[in-house]
Amino acid sequence: MLKRYLVPVALFSVLITHSLPAQTNQTATASSSVAAILERLDHLEKQNLELQDEIRKLRQELALTNQTGVTTAAAVPAPPSVEERLDIQETRTAELAQSKLDTSQRMPVELTGMLVFNAFSNGKFGGTLQNPITAALTRGQANVGGTFRQTVLGLRFHGPALPGGGKAEGSFYMDFWGGVAAPNGNLFRIRLATIDLMWKNTTITAGQDKPIVAPREPSTLAQIGLAPLTGAGNLWDWQPQVRIQQRFKFSESTGVRAEAGVFQTLEVTSGSTPAAAVATLEKARPGWEGRLNFFQGNDDRGFQIAPGFHFSTSHILGGSAPSKLFTLDWSAKPIKQFEFTGAFFRGQNAAGLGGLRQGFTVLAGNRVIPIHTTGMWGQFTYFATPKLSFHAYGGGELNRTLDLLNGNIRQNMIYAGNVIYKLAPNVLAAIEASQNRTLYMNNGLRLNNHYDLALAYLF
Repeated sequence: MLKRYLVPVALFSVLITHSLPAQTNQTATASSSVAAILERLDHLEKQNLELQDEIRKLRQELALTNQTGVTTAAAVPAPPSVEERLDIQETRTAELAQSKLDTSQRMPVELTGMLVFNAFSNGKFGGTLQNPITAALTRGQANVGGTFRQTVLGLRFHGPALPGGGKAEGSFYMDFWGGVAAPNGNLFRIRLATIDLMWKNTTITAGQDKPIVAPREPSTLAQIGLAPLTGAGNLWDWQPQVRIQQRFKFSESTGVRAEAGVFQTLEVTSGSTPAAAVATLEKARPGWEGRLNFFQGNDDRGFQIAPGFHFSTSHILGGSAPSKLFTLDWSAKPIKQFEFTGAFFRGQNAAGLGGLRQGFTVLAGNRVIPIHTTGMWGQFTYFATPKLSFHAYGGGELNRTLDLLNGNIRQNMIYAGNVIYKLAPNVLAAIEASQNRTLYMNNGLRLNNHYDLALAYLF
């Protein structure tokens, strides 16, 4: 095979030798280059022959398998046959084709989500809701049911590169918790949606998400349409916002994440607010938030602690009720199998962030005062095996008596425990029991028990 290369190379060498007889150093260099080229060509020829020999053996093996229907046994497990390798390749190709999503800009898009079925039961103070936030003031009928309404559908976008070495990403999640237009006519609703512009140490985010000061929440499959511990220590309202995060690393596993931004509050009133006052309420207000997250460790062991603040003002009846909150959230994982997470807030007028829906009180003469409040929740998690985990969590919100009217909620607490088992890599089963304890001004304590059985398919 090499002979067809030798003739032109030899002629090339002769021409060089006769045209430059005086330049002996250059001739020696050219001869060296020719030798290197010949050696490289010989190496490539050997590789080509080895590949052809391997292909010939594979074809013979495939022909023998088709004729006899069996393969020769060996002392060690036989490698996959050609047919098996072809089947695997075809399966992978089909999977890629099935999961492929196209956009007009030809950017990668991932379909994700969770198909969730819930069977639930509430006591006589649960009202008519699937997930009561508070125990009802008056006794009613116990209710049971099943639903797929907490199913979540999502898309994740991976966008183009940005100047300065950054990249753009996005996400969009929906559920069926937007209301019921008719029996089984559940409406779509946007849960979370973000556009992230990310660089090595900086991320700018615009979207709809939890408040900057309250990113954590308990683990549960029982309450997804509304965040768990709503009105019982968890500030959760998914609202439009713009924020920036700056990351500072002191070592590979230690650093600080600083966040600040503008959060749109959801302004609400309590049942005791006069109708004339409700009509004057501004439904949304800008709130200023900041948070510092100090972290150390990794996913197996470490801790995080993050103080934060929120400031906004509710406008009603031509007056205002300031919202001022100090927050603190944490995560501690001393060993791989155990984790403790939670959050705390204290201040006034927390209704616009997802607290109890009584952020301020309208007094005689249309005087408006903010309601002072304290809230906290915590969760203990034990990871028994990679498939089995136990969760115990609880929280509450306590409002100051001096700021309340007759019939307002003085205190609301929820305790819950669940077991989550991974039936398969993408199939979860869970059972949960919880109790809601609501204390009303001048009306005493009300209790409601809630039970839930969930089955979830992740995709």
